[in-house]
Amino acid sequence: MFFFWGSFFSAAQVSTEIDTTKIRVGEQINYKINVEADSLDLVVFPEGQTFMPLENVEALKIDTTKRQATFILSRIYKLTQFDSGAYTIPRQKVIIGEKPFFTDSLKVEVNTIVVDTTKQKLYDIKPIIEVEESGSDWWKWLLIAVLAIGLVAFLLYWFIWRTKPLSEEEEIALLPPYDRAKLALKKLDESQLLMRAEVKEYYSELTFIIRKYLDEKVYDRALESTTSELIERLNLLKEGNQIPLSKETILHIESILQRADLVKFAKSAPDTALAEMDKSTIDKAIDHVKVSLPEPSEEEKLLDQKYKEAQERRKKRRKIWITVGISLFLIIATFVGFGIKYGFGYVKDTIIGHESKELLEGEWVKSAYGFPPVWIETPKVLKRVEPQVPEEAKAQVNMTTFAYGTMLDAFSVVINTTTLKTPKQQSPQGENTDKPTFDLVQVSEQTIKGFEAKGATDITVKRDKFITPNNAEGLKTFGTLNLKMPGTEHLIDAEYILLCFSNDNVLQQIVITWSKDDAYADEMIERITNSIELKSEEPEEEKE
Repeated sequence: MFFFWGSFFSAAQVSTEIDTTKIRVGEQINYKINVEADSLDLVVFPEGQTFMPLENVEALKIDTTKRQATFILSRIYKLTQFDSGAYTIPRQKVIIGEKPFFTDSLKVEVNTIVVDTTKQKLYDIKPIIEVEESGSDWWKWLLIAVLAIGLVAFLLYWFIWRTKPLSEEEEIALLPPYDRAKLALKKLDESQLLMRAEVKEYYSELTFIIRKYLDEKVYDRALESTTSELIERLNLLKEGNQIPLSKETILHIESILQRADLVKFAKSAPDTALAEMDKSTIDKAIDHVKVSLPEPSEEEKLLDQKYKEAQERRKKRRKIWITVGISLFLIIATFVGFGIKYGFGYVKDTIIGHESKELLEGEWVKSAYGFPPVWIETPKVLKRVEPQVPEEAKAQVNMTTFAYGTMLDAFSVVINTTTLKTPKQQSPQGENTDKPTFDLVQVSEQTIKGFEAKGATDITVKRDKFITPNNAEGLKTFGTLNLKMPGTEHLIDAEYILLCFSNDNVLQQIVITWSKDDAYADEMIERITNSIELKSEEPEEEKE
């Protein structure tokens, strides 16, 4: 009694309503589920295509009505069917709290639309219309690549190849030693160091100017030599007739250098007029050195020109190496970065190209093939091919075949639909027997023999039950095989899946083959098999 009354009150909480049980093809049925529940109960209504073989077109929003201490929750589902016949709406599962409840199944008749063929005009089947493929986003990636390359090229030009404007120091460094020394004296005169009584800094700059000029034109160690060492060297060069400097000029230079040493180390403070006179003496000494030194010969000028050209070539080669190095670094860094994120094989296949990768990432097509239809999603549209049916069998069966590729290709999908022209066997009482028309295991074995006839070897066979997403049950045969490339001795390690479904006098087969080394095949096969839909065989008592 406890279980009886418990089931009674549980069933009273869920009820269904339907506006009609007879419709014409394409019309809609309003299927309503009413739930009476407490305000604190969580109610979950059916979602998705749970009304198969009828199609759920639309599920309206849940309507809530309060009745005393409980709530009445109602939801309407709009259902339809495009094939005539008698169908049964299966029981629907409603969860109240944590307990499941089931509605009753309902029988619905879908009638055809009567057409008077004597008045209705008949037309030929329209030809296939060629349509353009939908555009992809390849141009966006091309634009991003062009912009990235342009940015890198701009940065390389701006920081490496661009002829940069010279700074004042660089322009002065390019002047000849004599002009540079004269300009330095002019700037020293304009510095107003003497007016600020900065005698030490003044003499430091003055002696650096003459030492720098002598270092470049007379003695290449003038900057690092002491005053006595420098004067001694100048006297030796004069006695050896290597420089035509007068003894008076050398004495003046020695006197100024010694005075500068006193200013720097003994903190002597000479008069401003003397400092001005020393600057004039250095100016004249520079002129004397320039006049006394011989002009460079044509050979020296040529060597100097060649040296400058060699320097320019060296700079250009350096820029080229820097550009190549940065470019290689960016390419390798980009490859490594994308490789770490997406996998190095994926990046390599993206750059070089891979047939299966292009199929996987392309625009897939979902369509129905054959009759009764097999709904399947594939990377490419399957094309109708002429089936190879023996002459003696053409009077007994009708066969349609749709395929993409062949067994010898990297990837192939084939759908065969075989319909017997003889009716299904019936019992003496006029009822259909439960014995299926096709033995799926035998069909599987015959298909394997067909593989061997096409050159496949080392075939392994495994079998398992296969159920489609819409609950159509069939036989799955799968395994590995070796395929011999035509005209060669090269063998390809491949895998295959054979799906067989039998319904009344109809046999439906789906054959998929792919290379065993294909890294993208598993994802494609999973997507294809998960998309297969065909109408499962209904119980006999539910049919007309």
